[in-house]
Amino acid sequence: MATKTANVNSRMKLDIKQRAEEILEQLGIPRSVAIDMFYRQIIAHNGIPFSLTLPVSAPARDELTSAQFDKMMETGLKQAEEDDSFDMAEVFDELEGGIYV
Repeated sequence: MATKTANVNSRMKLDIKQRAEEILEQLGIPRSVAIDMFYRQIIAHNGIPFSLTLPVSAPARDELTSAQFDKMMETGLKQAEEDDSFDMAEVFDELEGGIYV
């Protein structure tokens, strides 16, 4: 007896699809198998199989103690001194390109 199957159709940004499929190809996992795996994990977890939370926003200055603010500034200065930062133009390009799921 043949197993019944169903189609799943979805729309997404082209670059998201391409990037994900490049990774799936490297893993040797066909797109249909990846989707099937995701659906099975939804069933196994009785929900989305990963945390869905809003990103934590940086606190406003008036929400920080002086010690917390000084520590934050110290960390930023250390990152700047070690050139542990990102080019501003690249950051804005990435933000403007955005990833919309």
